[in-house]
Amino acid sequence: MRRALATLVAGVLAAGLVAAPASAGCREAACRAHTAGRVEADGGALRFSWPGVYFEGRFRGTGVGVVLDDPAADYEIQVDGATVATLVTPAAGTHWVTGLPAGRHAVRLVKRSESPWATSTFGGFVAAPGGAVLGRPAARHRQIEFIGDSYTAGYGLLSTTRDCTGDEVNRTTNADQGFAATAARRLGADYQINAFSGRGMVRNYNGGEPGTDYRTYYDRALLAVDGDVWSRPRSWRPQLIVVGLGINDFSTAINPGEPWTPQSLVAAYRAAYHGFLDKLRARYGPAATIVVSATYMSNTTVNAEAAQRIVQERNAAGDPRVRYWYYSNEDLDYLGCHWHPSLHDHRIIAERFLDYVAALPLGWREAGAQG
Repeated sequence: MRRALATLVAGVLAAGLVAAPASAGCREAACRAHTAGRVEADGGALRFSWPGVYFEGRFRGTGVGVVLDDPAADYEIQVDGATVATLVTPAAGTHWVTGLPAGRHAVRLVKRSESPWATSTFGGFVAAPGGAVLGRPAARHRQIEFIGDSYTAGYGLLSTTRDCTGDEVNRTTNADQGFAATAARRLGADYQINAFSGRGMVRNYNGGEPGTDYRTYYDRALLAVDGDVWSRPRSWRPQLIVVGLGINDFSTAINPGEPWTPQSLVAAYRAAYHGFLDKLRARYGPAATIVVSATYMSNTTVNAEAAQRIVQERNAAGDPRVRYWYYSNEDLDYLGCHWHPSLHDHRIIAERFLDYVAALPLGWREAGAQG
C-alpha cells in the first residue's frame, strides 16, 4: 500500500465553522447517532478506522457541532443532504456549523479517506445554544457490506492528475463518492466499506508487507491494533456482501524472493478465497447473497478467470447465492491517482452495479433511495 502522509492541520470549506476545545459532553454519542460502521465504544465516544464510516443524527436549531478527534483523515459534514464543510485532519474539538435556518435538520458526518495506521474518535453531535439534539435516526432495513481494496475505497478519485504525492492521495480519496457508497445510497441501504488499499487476498501490491494480506485485518474494527476483533452487533446482518479482492494479488510481477510461482499464486488465491467465503457464509447465514467481483486488469485476465472459477465451484457445491460480477474498462478513463478510477469512472461503475443488483433475487424493489 502507498501509505499517504497525513498532516496535522485541520481545514474547512464552509463559512461559520470553528473548532473549540474538546469537552466531556459526548456521553450520548452511541445512543444519539446512527452508524452502520465498525465502531468500538470507548467511554462516551466511538473509535473506528475503516474508510467511509458515517454517523447520522438529527437536531433542532441553527447550528450543530461535531465532536471529533482525527489528525490523520478527512471528513465531510452534511446537513439536510448537502455538504456544508470538509474537515482536513481535524484536531480534537467540537467543529461547528452555524448560521443554519431555524428548524429541524439532519446531519451526517462521513470519513472520506483511509488511515489504517491511526484510530479515529467520534464524540457525538451537539446542538448550538437554544437548540437540541433529537432522537437517533432509524436504521435502514437494507444492508450491504463492501469488501475490497483501493478501488472500493475510492482511492484518489477526485484527483485531476494520475501523478500524486501521498498527501494528494489523502486529499483526493473520497469513499463517500466511490461506487460503493453511491450505489448503496441509491438503494436506500446502510453499508460498510471495509476496504484497504494495496491489500490482496494472499499477496499485497508488488509483494509489499509480506506475511500480511487483507484477511489479516478483516476482523478488526481498529486496523492499527494487533489482535483487535470487532464485536459485531446483532443488528448488522447484510443481505448483500460484495467482495472485490485480487487486483493487488496479480497486477504486478512476482519479485525475486517471493514464495510464489504464477501457478502457485493462483492456487493459493483460490484456496484463501474459498476459506474467506466460508467465513462470510458462516457469519451471515445461507440467505445472504455474496458477490465475487472482478474487473479489468492491464495485460492479464488471471484475476477474472480465478474469481469466476471460484464462483462456479461454490455453485457446483450447492451454494447458488454466491454470484460473479465483472465490470469492464469500457468508458473508464482511470484518471484518478496512480491510474485508479476517477469520479467519472466510479459513477459509471455504480450504475453498472445497480443494474447488476436489480437482477438479483433480493426482494428490494419496495424500498426507496436515501437522500
